[in-house]
Amino acid sequence: MGHNLATWKTLEDMLIELKKADITIPSNVMEDLRSAKSMIKVAAAEDSHGDVLMKAEEFLANVEAFCVNEGQKVFGTKHVDRWLEVLEEAGSVEDCEDDFDEGNFITGVPRDQKWVRVEPIEKLSTALIEEFAKEQSLEIKVQTDGRLLVHGQHENIKAFVKKMTLEQQKNKQPL
Repeated sequence: MGHNLATWKTLEDMLIELKKADITIPSNVMEDLRSAKSMIKVAAAEDSHGDVLMKAEEFLANVEAFCVNEGQKVFGTKHVDRWLEVLEEAGSVEDCEDDFDEGNFITGVPRDQKWVRVEPIEKLSTALIEEFAKEQSLEIKVQTDGRLLVHGQHENIKAFVKKMTLEQQKNKQPL
């Protein structure tokens, strides 16, 4: 599991789904979710990768364990397997600006736009990511480390990430 905001957001969505199913979310789980977000923000601000990220990972793992256990009771194994696939995909999406303060700035991205940094993988090649970005009217820049910086309107970024997630899930299904 990655320690980024996409993972955090995915876990938050799982907790919301559990809450809609009338599952009581313990306060320690909610506190772990809040603490993980804070740690991720601190790590991003300090550009650190040490103890802060390890602590964030620990908080996220606690939330994930709760979601998986309760999800299996309420929704069954198939549903939880889909959650785990989405979590895995979220781990390959890095640093979504949606949850950062407006003070964060990425060179070359207009202030009114949101962005996501994506690392191409075998099943989601650079060409495929560029195609998905173009379909959503998003701008894309290849960074020196090979990752792709995709930016544009908030709703378009959300649709882009959803499309990548669906493609990743489609590629995992046996023929």
